[in-house]
Amino acid sequence: MNKPMAVRALWVAGVMAMSSVYASEKPTLSISWPPPDAAITPGADKEKAVGVVVKSNFQLKPAGQCGGQANCGHIHMKIDPQDDSCNIPGKPYNSMNSDTGGELIKARFGYCKRVTGRHVIGVLLADDHHRPVLWEGKPVTALVAVDVK
Repeated sequence: MNKPMAVRALWVAGVMAMSSVYASEKPTLSISWPPPDAAITPGADKEKAVGVVVKSNFQLKPAGQCGGQANCGHIHMKIDPQDDSCNIPGKPYNSMNSDTGGELIKARFGYCKRVTGRHVIGVLLADDHHRPVLWEGKPVTALVAVDVK
């Protein structure tokens, strides 16, 4: 099993332990930027943030703004989702767009124990209540491996 697939398997196992919600139609989620194996330079800010652009057939709105609307939610992100080494202290994630919605989310490499080098950015589609969206029993996720300079 290659590393991105192994990372996805570990992340999915952790997510499945959480409560979740099933989608009514097949959800799509992808990372359109950065592309796979991109060399990226983190921001000069304390969080060393890099913008990540996602695409989904779900409407990406701030948490609590879907009002029961089907196919609506937001994104949770983990960097190196096989462990918690890049999470915000005390949080089970590195970032999410639950405050803003939309297709842009920050990857905050400044929280990683090791900023430079190879990392995997993982995103997960969540519903209005932060529960993972499932399709065919599996959470809807996307991964991209990058090299941080």
